[in-house]
Amino acid sequence: MVEYIVPTNIDDRLLSKGVRILSAGGLIALPTDTSWSIICSYKSREGIKKLRAISRERDEHHFTLLCSELSQLSGLCNIDNSRFRLINRLTPGPYVFILKTLLTTEKALHLQRKEIGIRMPDNPVPIALINALDAPLYSITAKRAMISPPVTEDTGEPEDMLFDSGWELEDIAGLDLVLDTGEDQARIFSTVLDISGDEVAVIRAGAGMWPR
Repeated sequence: MVEYIVPTNIDDRLLSKGVRILSAGGLIALPTDTSWSIICSYKSREGIKKLRAISRERDEHHFTLLCSELSQLSGLCNIDNSRFRLINRLTPGPYVFILKTLLTTEKALHLQRKEIGIRMPDNPVPIALINALDAPLYSITAKRAMISPPVTEDTGEPEDMLFDSGWELEDIAGLDLVLDTGEDQARIFSTVLDISGDEVAVIRAGAGMWPR
């Protein structure tokens, strides 16, 4: 299930394999510029269903849409010039931006809320896969609780809940592929900024500096 990938020279055959898996409703784990993420195609209802089951998260705040370029945002959420400029200044990078969704996005993802997190990671692996699939990726952070649930309820997001190496993710049931660079991944979280209102609100302080 693990395929090794060279970020500076990505094999087209691996991208094709990834596209086939995602198009068929499968799940893939891959590195980002923070921690490991598990993704499905934004366009796959089956993939979205599997991702929600594997995540064990009920709160949709934990899910994020990964994009490869700013032009994709207008088809997903409501964004004006000032928000666009802010995102443009901070991306690509370790930031999640909470924005008001469009009705089409709500329907596609079966959302129970009116906002969605958008992210453009500074890592060539997810960017290449998004471009090959020609669609955003629906994602969630890979956590050790996906293998064995914590004894007590996890009320925070400690770094020890994250994975180091790609081979560790093989034990996650329902995962179809791990794209592994062969290097340990940083165990850090992205910074979450809610820009859906009049002011920027920090939902979670993480790797991205704010204010910046």
